[in-house]
Amino acid sequence: MTRRQYFIVILILGALSTISPFAIDMYLPGFPAIAADLNTTISQVQFSLTSYLIGISAGQLLYGPLLDRYGRKMPLYMGLVIYIIASLGCALTNSVESLIGMRFLQAIGGCAGMVAAQALVRDIFPVNKTAQAFSLLTLVIAVSPMIAPTVGGYMTTAFGWHSVFIALAAITALIMAGVHFFLPVGKVADPSISLRPKPVLNNFLTVLRQPQFLIYMLAGGIATAAPFAYIAGSADVFMNIYNVSEQEYGWIFATIAFAMIGSTQLNHVLLKRFTSQQIIIVTLYYQTAIGLLMVLGTWYGWYGKYSLVAIIFIFLTGQGLTNPNATALSLAPFSKHTGSAAALMGSFRMAMGGLASAIVSFLHNGTTMPMVSIMLGCALVGLLILMTSTRIVRYRASRQMVEEDTSVVL
Repeated sequence: MTRRQYFIVILILGALSTISPFAIDMYLPGFPAIAADLNTTISQVQFSLTSYLIGISAGQLLYGPLLDRYGRKMPLYMGLVIYIIASLGCALTNSVESLIGMRFLQAIGGCAGMVAAQALVRDIFPVNKTAQAFSLLTLVIAVSPMIAPTVGGYMTTAFGWHSVFIALAAITALIMAGVHFFLPVGKVADPSISLRPKPVLNNFLTVLRQPQFLIYMLAGGIATAAPFAYIAGSADVFMNIYNVSEQEYGWIFATIAFAMIGSTQLNHVLLKRFTSQQIIIVTLYYQTAIGLLMVLGTWYGWYGKYSLVAIIFIFLTGQGLTNPNATALSLAPFSKHTGSAAALMGSFRMAMGGLASAIVSFLHNGTTMPMVSIMLGCALVGLLILMTSTRIVRYRASRQMVEEDTSVVL
């Protein structure tokens, strides 16, 4: 693969991975306008974000087996078409209930890009290069929160919130064209993989029995739910508590999103000297410490608008280190069941993201505390799972070695 081909492949894979982040971030500045237009509250509109995350979680379990059975592109095309139709449905909706439903359908289609992109990285690149590839992918993904809310804020002000969903449909149509003309096929169809419920469940169970996958799926999935808590609460915090405009909120969101870009680039450098396991554990300690400062500062009223932006920025720098390394470590043990592994991992992450956003909405009390406390909780629980599970695996391995040695002696 030439440097130019490598760049194009990463760009398209990154674009596929940004379909859902754009759908999540681009309409956030329009929450007040959507609530007013649909005669509802912002907290009700927030559930359209939760329904999207639930749809991603459920949909990825569907696409994993399909990508393994029919190859990467056909299920991907099917998902992108569903996403485009649902996006137009969101633009035409006239009630918050139908918006929530269309967002769920939009997520069912959009999650195909996420699963396919992760599986294709494992198909195209050797195992020792996947962490770097995922790091570059994360860099492309990290750009979307800088662009999406800012563009969404201006579009909402100029053309109304409906225009955001029309733009999402148009962008996805362009990405689908790029997939068709420039993206490698990846793993070909495998007719031996059955789509019957029992074999599909057996494939998922095979993946879940792999200790390395299970550890980094759990720890990484919960830790990477922290940004979803921020996404769910930030519009209310900054636009209602700090009274910023749609455009200013977009710039705040873009500034904080830059944290992931810098740390993703740093991850690319760190991988030359440290392992992914070392990077993740240090990062989770770092995020837990910063999260404690964030919660304490909120409780005692230390933060104004700009200092809150600064502490969230510092906290979220960890996401550019945790996400790509956890993804690479989760998928590394697999070749045949890569699609199923990517689906399980992505499904769990989105489920945790949906749970985090739902808890923030449920605990909504007109303060910043629900958002920052859930962000801390995600990092802390991820750290505890990683530490505990790693020790359990090492203990079991040592016990197995002792038993094997004893049997030899006997």
